[in-house]
Amino acid sequence: MSQITSAPVDELDSPALTAFDRCDSCGAQAYVRVTLSSGELLFCAHHGAKFKEKLSPTALSWHDESSRLHDTRTVVED
Repeated sequence: MSQITSAPVDELDSPALTAFDRCDSCGAQAYVRVTLSSGELLFCAHHGAKFKEKLSPTALSWHDESSRLHDTRTVVED
């Protein structure tokens, strides 16, 4: 059964992705962790979206932190 999440996951289940985690396709910072029966894949937001339809049916879990890319801080202009 697949588990697709976009909310933070308990660190005991799956630690948060950091700047050291890199996309397996292009080397950019990873924001998506896909767990398959054969292991884990890490993807940037672009490649996560690109491969989601193909990998979702066989994924054991899909952890998406790409919402962190949307900065909600207020920008103050001079």
